[in-house]
Order: sequence, then C-alpha cells, then structure tokens
Amino acid sequence: MSKYSIVVPAYNEEKSLRLFYDAVTPLMDSLGEEYEMIFVNDGSRDATKDILKELADADKRVKVCNFSRNFGQQAALLCGLQAASGDAVIAMDADLQDPPEVALQMIAKWKEGYDVVHGKRGKRRGETLFKKATAFFYYRFLRKITGLDMPKDVGDFKLYDRKVVDAIVSLGEHDRLLRAQVTWVGFKQTFIEFERPERVAGETHYTLKKMIRLAESGIFPNTDYTLTLPIKLGLLLGFASVACLITFIVLACCDIAFGGLIAWLFPTVGALAAIILVCQGMANIHTSMIYREVQNRPKYIVAEKLNFEE
Repeated sequence: MSKYSIVVPAYNEEKSLRLFYDAVTPLMDSLGEEYEMIFVNDGSRDATKDILKELADADKRVKVCNFSRNFGQQAALLCGLQAASGDAVIAMDADLQDPPEVALQMIAKWKEGYDVVHGKRGKRRGETLFKKATAFFYYRFLRKITGLDMPKDVGDFKLYDRKVVDAIVSLGEHDRLLRAQVTWVGFKQTFIEFERPERVAGETHYTLKKMIRLAESGIFPNTDYTLTLPIKLGLLLGFASVACLITFIVLACCDIAFGGLIAWLFPTVGALAAIILVCQGMANIHTSMIYREVQNRPKYIVAEKLNFEE
C-alpha cells in the first residue's frame, strides 16, 4: 500500500483553505490508502495560520509548516518536498485552480510507472492577457537559452515519485525554479491536460515583482547564456568591424570618396570594443565554471540499481 503527500503552499489564503480541504479530503479518502496534507504557510498576514491550526487539530493527517516571513512559493514548495514522507508527492495550489480530481489521474499514471506527472494547462480562466503572454514568451525563451527540454504550459502542479523528490532536494543551489529542476533531473515523465479554472476565492498574489524574481530564479541558475553573451557580441562586432575596414580599404584603393578620416573612426572603435567584449566574455566563462562548482549539483543521478547490496 502506497502513501501520498499533498504539498500546498499558502500565502494569505484564508478564504480558500477550508474549501481546498473539503474538496481534496473525500477524493483522497476514496483511494483507501494512506496520505498526508502538508500546508506551508509562507508568512501569511491574514488568518491563514489560525485556520491551518484548526484543520491540523481536527485532522492529524494535516501537517503545517509556518514560515517566519514570506520567502516565496518556490521556497514553500521546497520545504513541502523536504517534509513529505510519501511514496508519491503531489504539489498543488490552495486556490483550487489545480483541480483535485486531476490529482487522482496523476496517481493512476504514477501507478503505470511514470516518475513525474505534469499537469498541463489547456484553457486558463481568470488570468490576464499580460500574464498569459509573458508566461508564453518566458518559458519558450528559457527553453532556448538553457537547453532544457522544459514542457510547455505547465506550472508547479505535478506528481513526483519519491526518488525524484530526493534528487531535487539534493541539488545545492539557493535560488530554485522547481519546474526547471524537475526537467534537469530527468526520469520518466508524462502529462495530464486539464482546464485551469478561476480561483475559488481571494485574488492572485503573484505581483509583477514576484514574477520577475521567479524569472531570475529560472534563468540565472540554469544557464551561462548571460555570461557568454559578451563574447558572442564581441565576435559579431569584430567581424562587422573587419568587414567595414576591408570595405574602406577597397574604396580607398579605388580612389572612391566615402567620408574621409572620420569614417575610419567607426570600424576602429568597433574593433577595440570587440576586443574588450571578447576578453570580458573569456573572463565570464571562467566565472561560469566557478559558479557551476559552487552550485555543487551532482554529476549524475542514478534512477535505479539492480543486484547491488544496500
């Protein structure tokens, strides 16, 4: 018999917590298997903490981690993963935009042998055009510069097998984007598509500032693209400057007027700037190598061993 852990980050979710509990509990009870619900209170300023205490007092399967302040959704998810004891861990939002019935479909896929089951969003109700557009371009840009085959249109609504949770928790960096890390660790993954409904109560807490911070956590820890960009620009500018100088030399040899001595200034300055950018880029490559060492990610992850002694 398996055990399941439901991990739920919560920030100022006083209006939705009881609705979430009432919706998820009967569905999980229908499995006839052991489960726990881990709520991570991310420094809420409303009655979230008090409501979670009431739920925990009434049901011992409800476990609560209260942060000392607001550390953000990714920190709350990581805390939940570290605290979870289930054979499979399901991360969900407290606002019921991640439909609980989809979690049962995820469990069915897990029992088929999949290690990660992503909730893939089809229609996204209640979200602004700006949020949809920025999410669309950001994740496609992230896929391009990181080289990670990150699935499109998925968030943090996922099921993780125990070994996947252990692999993610073992990663060493401070700033995390879990939806990128779950791609990096690998394992057998699949999707379940669903329509994302509107929030049952309250309003979104993802401000533009938090979205930018999340974008930073996705880009910088997962790629050295920004560090190597100067050397690419330097080489491009260098080729353009050389081509311009060659053109000017040919024009001068042909005795064709093209702007005098001032015109020679532009390719000359461009060539000097190219040298500076290339040198900066080479220094940044060393910085990138140092950063990867500081990250202390494992060189590989073993998914399974056969005929080895414990």
